Amino acid sequence: MTPLKTMISRFLNKTILSVVVFVLGTIMTTAQNKQKVDGVAAVVGDFIVLDSDIDLMYMELQAQGIDTKNITRCELLGNQLEEKLFAHQAIQDSIVVTDEEVNQFIDQQLNSMVEQIGSKQKVYDYYKKKDEQDFRSYFSEIVKMNKLSSQMKRKIVDDVTITPEEVKQFYNGIPKDEIPTIGAEIEIAQITIQPVITKEDKQIVIDKLKSIKKDILDGTSSFTSKAVIYSEDPGSSSNGGYYKINKKTQFVKEFKEVAFRLNEGEISEPFETEFGFHIIQVDKIIGQDVELRHILISPKVTTQAVKDASAKIEDIKAKIERGEITFEEAAKTSSDDKDTKNNGGVLLNPRTSEPKFEVSKLDPSLYNQVNGLNQGDVSQVLVDQTPQGSKFFKILKINKKTEEHKADFSSDYLKIKELALTDKQFKQVAKWMTENIEKNYVKINGEYKNCTFTNNWLKK
Repeated sequence: MTPLKTMISRFLNKTILSVVVFVLGTIMTTAQNKQKVDGVAAVVGDFIVLDSDIDLMYMELQAQGIDTKNITRCELLGNQLEEKLFAHQAIQDSIVVTDEEVNQFIDQQLNSMVEQIGSKQKVYDYYKKKDEQDFRSYFSEIVKMNKLSSQMKRKIVDDVTITPEEVKQFYNGIPKDEIPTIGAEIEIAQITIQPVITKEDKQIVIDKLKSIKKDILDGTSSFTSKAVIYSEDPGSSSNGGYYKINKKTQFVKEFKEVAFRLNEGEISEPFETEFGFHIIQVDKIIGQDVELRHILISPKVTTQAVKDASAKIEDIKAKIERGEITFEEAAKTSSDDKDTKNNGGVLLNPRTSEPKFEVSKLDPSLYNQVNGLNQGDVSQVLVDQTPQGSKFFKILKINKKTEEHKADFSSDYLKIKELALTDKQFKQVAKWMTENIEKNYVKINGEYKNCTFTNNWLKK
């Protein structure tokens, strides 16, 4: 196998299996937590891998619709051995994963799952757990081991850098018939116009929240029931507006600032975030954690505001087509998108932070909006919506379009650099793995002694 094919093969295999191991973290346990006694497939340092771990991995893969007929037990064991070795060595190197980090991660995942499934109880039922304590107890050690493994991997490659000369050598070392193909790419700019929400519209919501607060303080209703009835937050309304957060939890700044100013039992005045207006009641303060409930109501956009926004962007488009103003100038002076207006409306690829988007990897909705446009074309007025569901209008322009081509060192330098750095990082990890397999206790049992591993787990 040629060097590039080997590197890409290693990249794909390790990426796929790493994702599998991360997803399957929910079924991986240490020997100390294992209740069922079964065969020990292997031992790495202070960790063991059981036959049942591999059985469960197959079951979980099949449940996700992944074809497992070409995935061998040896491959799954080899990947688990790597993860265990990373975690074991992290402990030896005094890498610390705090309970706060673990709890924060579990909080984030739990909140995310609640948004998808509908309530905490449904999440507990899905994982066959009695309550939150049972859920957290189950996940804590799993999350800790995954974090130890991840931090060890980062430590191994943190200092790996690559020079322009190394990138050039890597590119020159690729056989001509294996130079990677770069898919068709486009650079996109946009101008967005949002319907204006007036002060009067906002005051209606503020007054409503103040009325809700008064009812709660008067004792005619509870915060929980009001949240169920009125809150527009899909992630918490069915659960009475409940969240548990700390200062590292990923909530908007304004929300956290209010939450951490309140005392237990206190209800805030209405305040605004990008999602709308909220009131918060703090239930409990436990160390760095705050258990709270909130009610979110967003101001409603009037029909006239929608008409005015539509007319405004149609007027901007007409001026661009008449040559009265350039697209870039119009973006800077008129666009409501604060992230792009100052650079002429140019969108940045969130994966690469570059303005280039590979057409085949575009978000389907964006692809449909630009499909058929050529370089320099401006789209028709499009209707879109924010993640919060607010409607807005936009026009798009294709600033640049390149067709599929073989990677060129000059024009595709950043992509080649990324490949070269990845290759160098893999070599660093492979070297680390070889050295640490030799110096740590490893034992492979039973049928697994006949496996052909990528790494020297059998220490032949």
